[in-house]
Amino acid sequence: MTSLFEGPAGSTPLEPEDQEGLVPTWIATRADLNAAEQANVARATTWVFGRPWRIDSFSQTWLMNLHRRMFRDVWRWAGTYRRRDTNIGVPWPQISTSVEMLLGDLLAQTDDPKTRPWTADEVGIRFHHRLVSIHPFVNGNGRHARLAADVLVVALGQERYPWGGGSDLAESGAVRDEYLSALRTADRTGDYVPLLRFGRSVHRT
Repeated sequence: MTSLFEGPAGSTPLEPEDQEGLVPTWIATRADLNAAEQANVARATTWVFGRPWRIDSFSQTWLMNLHRRMFRDVWRWAGTYRRRDTNIGVPWPQISTSVEMLLGDLLAQTDDPKTRPWTADEVGIRFHHRLVSIHPFVNGNGRHARLAADVLVVALGQERYPWGGGSDLAESGAVRDEYLSALRTADRTGDYVPLLRFGRSVHRT
């Protein structure tokens, strides 16, 4: 297949069968694909922040619908859990169980604000990291997990995360590298400070 669908470092490669799910017929370059995905994500962002959500709104159906709205104009498999193993994530038969455990833990962590184990910011960042680690979908997992974490932290009474000041984290560059480094630090050591700092950072060059 063409290199059109080769993503930046750290992304999940698309297999030929994944690429066959492309919806627009006009896409001819990587820039075309990026523009189509960005436009679709922007529409989904407008939709999701056009209504209030509570923590008990979060479910597997809700997360799948969010991914579908983010990518349905670009990929036919949008909103569908992957059916193969990838370079990142749990084995695909464990996806549904892993997401359900994540959601159950989220409800327990946020049930009583007086006994919440972390700040609202850290609850959202930990949720984001764990959802990325599960990697439920063929692609778009980082963007999906960031938007889901944004909705979560807003539901907890905080502002959305700036995620490095508005840079496109789907593209290669220093900001994406810092984001991936923070994720890997959390993977290796359980230290969420770099990811927390990155999530709330706004001044990037």
